[in-house]
Amino acid sequence: MPDNAILIADDDNDVLTSARYALEKEYKQIITIGQLQKIPLLCKANKIAVLLMDMNFTPGRTTGDEGLQMLKMVKEISPETVVILITAFGDVDLAIKGIKSGAFDFIMKPWKNAKLRASVNSALLYRQSVLELKKSEERINVIAGDIDKEFIGIIGESIELKKVKEMIKLVAPTDANVLILGENGTGKELVARELHRQSLRYGKPFISVDLGALNETLFESELFGHTKGAFTGATADKPGRFELASEGTIFLDEIGNLSTHLQSKLLTVLEKGTIAPLGALREIPVDVRLISATNMPLRAMTEEQTFRRDLFYRINTFEIEVPALRERTEDIPILVKHFLKIYGKRYRKKIVEPEKKVLNHLQRYHWPGNIRELRNLVERAVVLSPNDTIDPRIFFNLQSGSLFPKQEVLNLEENEKSIIIRALEKNRGNITRAARDLGIDRNALYRRMKKYGL
Repeated sequence: MPDNAILIADDDNDVLTSARYALEKEYKQIITIGQLQKIPLLCKANKIAVLLMDMNFTPGRTTGDEGLQMLKMVKEISPETVVILITAFGDVDLAIKGIKSGAFDFIMKPWKNAKLRASVNSALLYRQSVLELKKSEERINVIAGDIDKEFIGIIGESIELKKVKEMIKLVAPTDANVLILGENGTGKELVARELHRQSLRYGKPFISVDLGALNETLFESELFGHTKGAFTGATADKPGRFELASEGTIFLDEIGNLSTHLQSKLLTVLEKGTIAPLGALREIPVDVRLISATNMPLRAMTEEQTFRRDLFYRINTFEIEVPALRERTEDIPILVKHFLKIYGKRYRKKIVEPEKKVLNHLQRYHWPGNIRELRNLVERAVVLSPNDTIDPRIFFNLQSGSLFPKQEVLNLEENEKSIIIRALEKNRGNITRAARDLGIDRNALYRRMKKYGL
């Protein structure tokens, strides 16, 4: 039965006929019954959108108790059904009692057909909005569940990682702003999501913004939103990331990439707690928990005046530094096992763990791309494995600090990736310096790193 089915319940056949006549031109699915006892069964068995129900079914009774009791039962067995009460003996007190018990509206006999249709239409619109809200809440719950599945815990038992976990446990329940420091690929977003997961805002949105990949000309529109007609191409209102994250957490990755001009705009938002969408005539208050991350030396940048000191102190009430993989090599076997499970399931292969000598070899490698590089390598190994055992030669290409074998490689992409890895290794993961050595800008290097999974 369609979701807009209407059930009319009254002990008077003339009332049922009159109501059906008033509604049947606009609503196709109309059911009429004269017995109160049939209502629960119909509501449970069918998708009744609106129930029009008399409050008195026993001759001579005018208290409305029968209707109120049935209303309570319907709200329990079919909470999405919107109930409109009908009576010929209504008064203000009874109307209030019905509304407080969960009824949507109250109609007195005899009614005007226009009033009846308007009430039913309003009930259907109300029901639709409730269903959409429920869907949105379910979507948030799914997102929260995905956070747990995709980023379940922080993998590793090294002393360095335990310090990070302890700091997360301490800071997460607060609303303090957190700055996460670490090289690219160390898992800074994972730490941010874990902070959100352990916070009081869990279940609310977690919005991640990659400032390193954000076009500067669209910065305000993406972060703060815009109204229709604010600029060429703005064909509709669009909420910004801050508004979407309201009541939840916003994660600003690569915050060190912001120009001083954009730093000023961000600082204003953080200080005022409001955003001004492009083209809007008023500001919108936002309630967000800010988590930022960077691989750049922000303290040194404040001395060089390339990063605003006031913004720096605003975003780093607490600092969490994520160790590089080479600083926690004892976690590599655990990470390899974790990634083998993920990619074995994805590619439908049951991969056994590599031998200890292979793991020892992996622990001797420098890992300039950190966990992201290890994850990429394990995925490649799973894909290239013809059976449940990984060919050790895939891992033993890790020679002389390079992911690639010494023989000449003519593939353009492989060589570009190799050069990028060397530049990152030479500069200990510093994007700005690596980009300078490669003769490209930061954004170009950042795009290539994403392309190659570094």
